[in-house]
Amino acid sequence: MIDDLYSAKLLRLAAEMPRAGRLEAPDATSEKVSKLCGSRIVVDVKVEDGRVADFAQDVKACALGQAAASVLGAHVIGASLEELEATRDAFRSMLKAGGPAPEGRFGDLALLAPVKDYPARHTSTLLAFEAAAEAVRNAVERRT
Repeated sequence: MIDDLYSAKLLRLAAEMPRAGRLEAPDATSEKVSKLCGSRIVVDVKVEDGRVADFAQDVKACALGQAAASVLGAHVIGASLEELEATRDAFRSMLKAGGPAPEGRFGDLALLAPVKDYPARHTSTLLAFEAAAEAVRNAVERRT
């Protein structure tokens, strides 16, 4: 069962971290930490016209959190707050309630579906999307 969780595709995602680092002058930043395992993700965003224009992430997480952050980093440019929140909510439902995987640009999150059987891993797996949605919300609210 653990082999399903740590598939070669998932480990490859975890090893490839798009947009790693920090932005020099972000519109907003969000930090999320898993108290259970200590995983930590800091997200910086720049938002233009309600969409992510630039993005960086500092990820200190397990392979599952890194894989989710990798999917986020690869596809986040151009995403709206609504899209990020809908993806976060669908991702959470997939993990906690066995719901369908998010669709669209973040569809690769389907690779993380086996995490649903490991509740202790849910928080660290969701960190990147929670941080991104919060950062974008904060950036949008500052501009209005």
